[in-house]
Amino acid sequence: MATPSLSFSRPTFAKLSPHPYLLTNLSPQSPSTKPSRTNGRAPHEARPVQIHTSSLSHAHGSALVRSGNTTVVCGVRAEILPVTNIPQYRPRSSLQPSSTTTSDDDDAADRAELKTYDLLVPNIELATGCAPQFLPGVPPSSLAQTLSTRVYSLLHSCGVVDPKSLRIWHDPSTETKNPDESMQVDDNDEDDEAEPPQLMAYWVLYIDLLFVSFDGNPFDAAWTAVMAALRDTKLPAARWDPDRGMAICSRTKKNPLDVSRGGLPVACTAAVFQEKEYAEAGGLGGENRHWILLDPDRLEESLCRETVTMVVDCGEGETRIRSVEKLGGTVIGRELMRGFVGVAEKRWSEVREAMK
Repeated sequence: MATPSLSFSRPTFAKLSPHPYLLTNLSPQSPSTKPSRTNGRAPHEARPVQIHTSSLSHAHGSALVRSGNTTVVCGVRAEILPVTNIPQYRPRSSLQPSSTTTSDDDDAADRAELKTYDLLVPNIELATGCAPQFLPGVPPSSLAQTLSTRVYSLLHSCGVVDPKSLRIWHDPSTETKNPDESMQVDDNDEDDEAEPPQLMAYWVLYIDLLFVSFDGNPFDAAWTAVMAALRDTKLPAARWDPDRGMAICSRTKKNPLDVSRGGLPVACTAAVFQEKEYAEAGGLGGENRHWILLDPDRLEESLCRETVTMVVDCGEGETRIRSVEKLGGTVIGRELMRGFVGVAEKRWSEVREAMK
């Protein structure tokens, strides 16, 4: 008869004592053994990203992003909003449909235009069954609302979408005139200036995200899905018909959404795991070692009280930091933040390759 084992299996140990279990993996007794996490990754190793676009047939743009066991689907649906339905609408005299040059003032006005008229509407839903803590029949969780707010803020601060591609114009010069009327035009009328184009409506982009599976680091996955779906979005060619008082869309011609001006911002998140548990950190003296865990999973997030998210864009041969968010703790200071830029640059390259 076999002697019963007095030790727990690895999955049981992880459930009963998650903090000691992760600490044991990160600080092995043998010097030849490299620190690793419970999922086998090194502390600075992120989960590979898989991106599939055009997954939804009834959306103008869509993407499915999977990072480990975190899976999110993003769909972009566009609707037409006439300017007469905007209570606070104020026409800008400098707008031109063919304008290609931009200045700092125009760029600021464009960003204000997107935000004032609510032309970008993100919404995130954590589906029932994606993780044990999300139950059916309950209001949206605080996490879903926080993620939606962060995505909304980053969309506007980075200027991802060019508002020129969301404008629908009425150009009187392109309308065909009645031949009988054209014969009665005087020579003096030829010198008159043609009526300028008028901005009549906007495309409003509803960006809906659904987490099918949730295993930590939701913001990075959500933001990657948003960028992939926007780059996949194609809007029907539209013009304003004054006789019908509505926009007419082409059934065959579609124009890609212009997201080139915003570049490719990529989010990179890391969590700080401390040797002492949160309840013991303030009561025990001595050294309190810590590890920076890149792309934390759900278990690691529950054990960490300090996180940092950096959004970088490494296009055009230089690295631009578009956003930095830090939550809790005092471990990550200026020196660690400078070193984290290199980690974010590597993550940017991985996401860019996945989007190709």
